[in-house]
Order: sequence, then C-alpha cells, then structure tokens
Amino acid sequence: MREEIGVPARLTPTAAHGFTPAMNPVLTRRRSPAWTLANCLTYGRLVAVPVVVALLYWPDEPSARFGALAVYILAAITDYLDGYVARTYDQSSALGRMLDPIADKLLVAACLLMLAADHTIVGWTLWAAIVILCREILVSGLREYLAELKVGVPVSKVAKWKTTVQLIAIGFLVAGPAGESILPGTIQAGTVLLWIAAALTLYTGWDYLRSGIKHVIDDPR
Repeated sequence: MREEIGVPARLTPTAAHGFTPAMNPVLTRRRSPAWTLANCLTYGRLVAVPVVVALLYWPDEPSARFGALAVYILAAITDYLDGYVARTYDQSSALGRMLDPIADKLLVAACLLMLAADHTIVGWTLWAAIVILCREILVSGLREYLAELKVGVPVSKVAKWKTTVQLIAIGFLVAGPAGESILPGTIQAGTVLLWIAAALTLYTGWDYLRSGIKHVIDDPR
C-alpha cells in the first residue's frame, strides 16, 4: 500500500462511509458510425465518379478506357458489398441510407452523359439513356416526398434486376472501342442491354409511381 512507503492515498468522501480512494473515470471511445466499413465502401463509390469521368475524357485512348472500366467495375461491386456489409454486420445508418442511392445515381448519370458526349451512345439509343435518367429523378423526388410522410418505398425484385442489367450495360459501353479489340460486339451488347434496362426502368418507374401516388393524393396538406 502507498501508506507503507510514506505516501498517503488520495481520499474522497462518500455518502455511506468516511473516505475511499479516488478513482479516475475511464472514458470509452466509441467509433463514429460515419466510418463504418459499409459507409467507407459508399465513399469509395462517390470518389470513383470523378475518376471515371476524368478517364473518359480520352475516349480514343485504350488505356484510359480500360482504366475507366476497372474503376467502374470496382464501384459497381461496392454497390452490392456496402448493403451486404451493412446487413450482415449491423452497420446500417441514416448517413449510409442517404448516401447509397446518391452514389448509385451519380455513377450512372455521369457515365451515361460521358458516353453520350463521346458518341458511344448515339441515335435512338440516346432515348434509352434519357428514360433511365428521367426515371432516377422521378423516383428520387417521390422517395423524398414520401419520406416526409413517413412512407417507405421498398425496392422490388424487378428493380434489382434493372439495376444489375443497367450496370452491366454501362460496363460494356465504358469499355467501348477498346473492348471491341478484345471482344467484338462489345458496344452492340451494351446497347442491347441498355434498351432492356430502359424497358425495366419504365416498368419499375410506373410501379413506384403507382404505389406512391395514392399517398400524394391522400395527403391532406
């Protein structure tokens, strides 16, 4: 004991007894929910957007095309992984739920705009891209309004298929002419898949609108 070597212990008064040795409180540090693995994957997808756009500024350079494709594929993989990690390891958060759809829409919109600018998407296929972009804006606005009414809009299985087909289609188109040198028909395959994604987009967009419009009409405000 400290008294035995001539150093008195520091004492503090308590209600029940005279004095007890004082103890320093131990503060436990809690990790911020903003830096969970699931959210970090979403941040990575957001960072990937300007990288892909920058690489597509050189559409005729094969190395830039393949670089854009590699970054795009990694970003598309995180689209699946962040949701899986959040569910499996209980890392769901309000920040993640907000950023996840934003990251998805930014990636898709940026790629479609760049692919239209470099004439990978041309002619009537531009309408497929327009349908996809318009649907994303429509559903985003509908979700935001219904969130004020505390009404959730569940993601249907068809919508998940739409997202998968859409991501694959854009991947083929990002490869573009560089991909043609390895796999002939790359652009054609991407174009066909983009039209399929546009058709699924129309169906899911109408399904979301039909599900949410009744809440809009019944809103007394």
